[in-house]
Amino acid sequence: MTTESAFETAQAQLRIAVDQLGLSENDWQTLSTPRRVLEVAVPLRRDNDKVEMYKGYRVQYSTTRGPSKGGVRFHPDIDLEETVALAMLMTWKCALTNLPFGGAKGGIAIDAATLSDRENERLTRRYTSEILPIIGPERDIPAPDVGTDERNMAWMMDTYSVNAGYSVPGVVTGKPIVLGGSLGRNSATGDGVAISTREALRARGINPVGATVAIQGFGKVGYWAAIALENMGLKIVAVSDVHGAVTGFKSVSDLWNHFLKNKNLDAPGTDRLTNEELLHLEVDVLIPAALSDAITGKTAL
Repeated sequence: MTTESAFETAQAQLRIAVDQLGLSENDWQTLSTPRRVLEVAVPLRRDNDKVEMYKGYRVQYSTTRGPSKGGVRFHPDIDLEETVALAMLMTWKCALTNLPFGGAKGGIAIDAATLSDRENERLTRRYTSEILPIIGPERDIPAPDVGTDERNMAWMMDTYSVNAGYSVPGVVTGKPIVLGGSLGRNSATGDGVAISTREALRARGINPVGATVAIQGFGKVGYWAAIALENMGLKIVAVSDVHGAVTGFKSVSDLWNHFLKNKNLDAPGTDRLTNEELLHLEVDVLIPAALSDAITGKTAL
C-alpha cells in the first residue's frame, strides 16, 4: 500500500474544494501551482570544524493577496514536497482569515536538537543569506516553526539587516519583544486552537466548562492550548510528547513545571499511556498538536 505524500494530500483537498465551489479549470491551474520554489545547499561548520551540507527550502506559494507569509522549520524529515504543501495551507489560512498575505514555508532538513547554540546561529544566518534575494517585508516574511524560535528570527533579522545596511525588523515575525516582536506571539497559535475548540463545542450544544480534552503534543501549540483551555474551564485529561502520553496529573502547569525540570512527563501520580491509547480515549475533544499524519485511516477507527 502506497502512502500519500503531504503535497498529494493537500492537492486532493484542494481538488475537492474547487469542485464543490464550482470553480473553473483555469482556477484549479492557478491555485494548484506554487509561485516560486527555491532549494538551496546550506553549509554548516560544526564546532569541531567539520563542514556538513544540508538541503534548505523556501516556497512562496502565492503572493496574490500580498507578501507571502510562513514559518521556517528545522526538522530532519522536511523535504520539498512537504514544504510546498505547508506553503499551500498557509495560503488558505491567510485568505480564510482575510489577512493581506499570501502563503509561504521554508526550512532545513536537520534535527535542531543536534545543534549547539553556535551551530544553530551559523546555520540560521547562512540559510538566511541563501534565501535573502526573495524575502523582505514587501516580499516574503518568515516566522518560527517546528525546531525554530525567537532566537532564529533574531538571527534572520540581523543577517537581513546587515545586508540591507539598516535595521529591518519587519522582515520576520516571532522575534524577541526587545527587537520589535509582538506581545502574545508565543501563545498565539495555542490560544487560537483553544478559542476554536470552545466555539466548536458551543456550536454543538456542549458546555465547554467541564468538557474533557486529550492533546497529542506538548510543545509550542499543545502546551499553550492546554493552558488556555484549562483557564476556560475545560478538563485536560491527557497529553503526550514523542515518548508517549500521561494522564492523572493535577494541572497543566504542574505537569509543565515537572517537564522543565526533568525533561519528561512522568510527574508524580501520573499514569503512562501510549500515543495510540491517547488517540482513542473517551473524551469530548481530541487535539492533534504534534506533527502531520497523526490522524490516519487506521488511528481514526
